Amino acid sequence: MSMLSVGSDFFALDIGTTAIRVVQMKGGKVKTLARYGSIDIDPKISKSDSNADQQKLLQAIKQVIAQSGVTTSNVAVGLPSDKVFLTVVDVDRLSPQELDKTIRFQADSLIPTPISESKIDWALLGDSPKEKSKVELLLASVSNDFIEHRLDMLESIGLNVIAFEPESLALTRALIAPDTMAPHLLLDMGDNASDLVITLNDSPRLIRSIPIGNEAVIKAAMQNLSIDRKQAMQFVYKFGMSKDKLEGQIYNAIESTVNSLVAEIEKSIKFFNTRYPNNKLEKIIMTGGAATLPEFPLMIANKFGVSVEIGNSWRNVTFPSEKQNELLAVSSKYAVAAGLAERIEL
Repeated sequence: MSMLSVGSDFFALDIGTTAIRVVQMKGGKVKTLARYGSIDIDPKISKSDSNADQQKLLQAIKQVIAQSGVTTSNVAVGLPSDKVFLTVVDVDRLSPQELDKTIRFQADSLIPTPISESKIDWALLGDSPKEKSKVELLLASVSNDFIEHRLDMLESIGLNVIAFEPESLALTRALIAPDTMAPHLLLDMGDNASDLVITLNDSPRLIRSIPIGNEAVIKAAMQNLSIDRKQAMQFVYKFGMSKDKLEGQIYNAIESTVNSLVAEIEKSIKFFNTRYPNNKLEKIIMTGGAATLPEFPLMIANKFGVSVEIGNSWRNVTFPSEKQNELLAVSSKYAVAAGLAERIEL
């Protein structure tokens, strides 16, 4: 993977289930938005291994690059949460070289795939909250097959991949103000899963992918109200968790699915509180479907007694003021792409 110096030109590519998004920024520490764009895709092609579908995916990527006017072939690519294993582990305090050896030695017991078939990366977070003699690491692993396949695919259309990054890390960079010390919980509800990240001192300390997303909520409405998909989508995003609209029919139809997600959020907060008993959660930031499902943010605020904010993917970026309305309208969908584009150290 070629390393680029700070400030080199690159763009971010977020290949989602139902859309592909690109963002290009300019500048050093504070970035200015230069280009952005998205294109909808059929969910069948984003997950398919068939050659014909992958050609369609590549066509869509080329199209969105052309339409948005991206000016470079260097690209930073998001790694979907279902392809990456991320965990926080405690290890002995060692020199960086020793640490690298220890991690490689211990990795087989820490990651789900064999080390010989995986790419591993790690970042030092600081002192372990549990044992003074140890430090905390964020450990990431992804299968070689997935990385190599995606690399070949993108190189086949002339792109030069300079970095792969887990989507949950990009999300954190986009949605949290730099130097945020107090714990924040980020919830990004995607189509098939919701990414949950709890940060402390600017770094992720708990990362989970919960297999409940927008699709599950829409399906619940379809099944429980015997309506078609288009109607279900309209109702879900118009009335959401509102108990007094349509006599609470939509609420009743999707309540148990949404409650399953809320139960997982609760488990995650409990786990975090057990590990970091002196750090109280200060804020919950919601994006993706979680931000657009009516009354859901309010429900979360009431349930956990924590202030809730709708995530702004452009919060750490400058852009022309006349673009503000246009950008805020799509903000809930751009957190991963914006975060990737804000990378400084490559």
